[in-house]
Amino acid sequence: MPAITLEKVTKVFATGVTALDKLDLDVGDGEFVVLVGPSGCGKTTALRMVAGLESITSGTVRFGEQVVNDVSPRHRDVAMVFQNYALYPHLSVADNIGFALGNKHVPRAERDRRVREAAEALGLSGLLRRKPTHLSGGQRQRVAMGRAIVREPAVFLMDEPLSNLDAKLRVAMRAEVLRVHRQIGAATLYVTHDQVEAMTMGDRVAVLDGGVLQQYGTPRELYDRPANVFVATFIGSPEMNLYEAALDPSGDLVLGSQRLKIGQPPPGLAARAGQPVIVGLRPEDLAQGSPGSPGSLAADVVAVQPLGSETHVLFAIDAPAVGARAQAAAGSDDGTGMFGQANNGIARLDPRSLVRPGSRVTFTVDVTRLHFFDPGTGQAML
Repeated sequence: MPAITLEKVTKVFATGVTALDKLDLDVGDGEFVVLVGPSGCGKTTALRMVAGLESITSGTVRFGEQVVNDVSPRHRDVAMVFQNYALYPHLSVADNIGFALGNKHVPRAERDRRVREAAEALGLSGLLRRKPTHLSGGQRQRVAMGRAIVREPAVFLMDEPLSNLDAKLRVAMRAEVLRVHRQIGAATLYVTHDQVEAMTMGDRVAVLDGGVLQQYGTPRELYDRPANVFVATFIGSPEMNLYEAALDPSGDLVLGSQRLKIGQPPPGLAARAGQPVIVGLRPEDLAQGSPGSPGSLAADVVAVQPLGSETHVLFAIDAPAVGARAQAAAGSDDGTGMFGQANNGIARLDPRSLVRPGSRVTFTVDVTRLHFFDPGTGQAML
């Protein structure tokens, strides 16, 4: 039985804004689930409703078999870690960690034991007498986690706990959070806007947009089989290239003035022959090739970004792009978008690739890795 269940949970604010619309979600006992999406998508609202900090307009929240819609936050057996740490500056690390236990009148010996165990698990044993002002950002975040751990809750809720840390420390703290999670074993619901964080941490990931759940599955499922155009562009860095295209009855994919030979149309697409589709190409599914080779696609190089371990090549073809890049182009002041043109794409190549801006390049496309979406609904067709 899931530790947390949300059934058709909806939140409509007094202003009439629907922050969350009929969200169905379940978190298994000991599972680490991540809510991810752009700002304003409803992920923090969902977390606050699970915590009891936000009222539910309609729907049901359960912990195990118990409906907790009307249960006060203090009686929900949850611990929450916030983005801003919320530490008491006048208290020591030990007193901050044990604060909630003191409020619950836990005996001193038991309180000290839990604080010591939490501090040891988080590498804070030598810092128990320090005040928060004498700690680094990562150490403060560990104290906030320790305060949640000592309560020994059934459910952990984390609201963008790493967003205030620098990039290097954030990577290290991801591993720390997961290590502590495995040690404690409680169901965890974690909110972030960072899709890399979501993909590297979650057992399962729920992608939200506009208050609506777009897809819920393992990181691999989201990456390999995105349910729609939004998930395709949101999950993956660099994002998937999406273009308006058409399927020729012969099996060729028409991309602008070019034809990409894909052989027999995949099952489910044969009926779309001669009709428009949206085709998606992951940047890593493009390799430098030679003209005339199977699956070849010619493009103009717009820019080259060497990253050491790989090279990102920004390119242009004459097929109209779909998704975030096209939207950015449409909204730019000069009409050229973030990469210069609305039809630009990006390829992830070997760091030793000899590609120069302004040159013409031929890519070999892994046609077995193409994604197809309905241009009317944006939903995946396979």
